[in-house]
Amino acid sequence: MTRFNDKVAIISGAGTGIGASAARLFAKEGAKVVITGDKEHEIRKLAEDLSAAGLAAVHFVLDATSEEQWSAAVRYAIDTFGKINVLVNNAGITGDPGGWSESSLANFHQILEVNLTSQYLGMQAVRSAIKDQGGGSIVNVGSTAAYIAFPNTKPGYTASKGGVRQLTKSAAVEFAPDNIRVNSVHPGGVDTPMNRYLTEDAEVLKSVNAKIPMGRMAQPEEIARVILFLASDDASYITGTDLLADGGLTAV
Repeated sequence: MTRFNDKVAIISGAGTGIGASAARLFAKEGAKVVITGDKEHEIRKLAEDLSAAGLAAVHFVLDATSEEQWSAAVRYAIDTFGKINVLVNNAGITGDPGGWSESSLANFHQILEVNLTSQYLGMQAVRSAIKDQGGGSIVNVGSTAAYIAFPNTKPGYTASKGGVRQLTKSAAVEFAPDNIRVNSVHPGGVDTPMNRYLTEDAEVLKSVNAKIPMGRMAQPEEIARVILFLASDDASYITGTDLLADGGLTAV
C-alpha cells in the first residue's frame, strides 16, 4: 500500500517507541518523513536505516518545547521536501513513577511543556504550510490518562493528556476551514522504552496485564497503525475525534 505517496510528514518524539514505528510505517506507505527528536543519535540512525532501504527520510534535532525550533523544523521540511502534509505530535514524557507526593511545581510544569505545550507549538508551526497544500492532517498522541485516573502517576502527566484531548478538539474546529483534520490517539499501556519500569518486573507486568481485557500491553506498531489511519484519506471525514487504542482498558 502507498497511501502517502507524494506526502510529507513531520513526526515528533520519533527516536524510539510509537514515534519510530510511525516513521517506519509512513515511509513504507510512500511518505517523505522528517524524523524529529531531542536525541540526535536515535533519529539519525532511524533516518539512515530508512534511507538505506530506499525510503525517503531525514532527521532534525528538535526541542519540541521551543517555538523557534519548531519554526526551524518546518523550514527544514519545506526546504528539503517542498511541503508539509501531515504532523504527528508524539513527543512526551511520563515524569517518572510516583504520584502527588513525589511531584513538584517544577516537575508539573516540565511535563506540561513536553506533553501539551509542544503539541500547541507544533500545530501552530505547521498550520499555514499544510493550508498552502490545500489541507492535510494532524494527529496528536495522548493517553488513557485523559479518561481515567491511575495511582502512582504524576499529576502533570494526567493534566497534560487531558489537555491533549481538548486541545485537539479546539484545533479541529479552528482548522476545519483550512481543510486540516485534527484528531488524537489515546493508547493504554504500550511496550516502549519509556515504560520499561512496567515491563522489566514480571510481577508488575502481570498486574498491568490483568487490568486489560485483552490481557497484554500494545506493541508500538499497533498504535502507529491507528495514527496512520487517522492521517490518511481513509479517515477523510474524521476530525475532532479522540480515538482510544487501549485493549479495552477504559471499557471496564
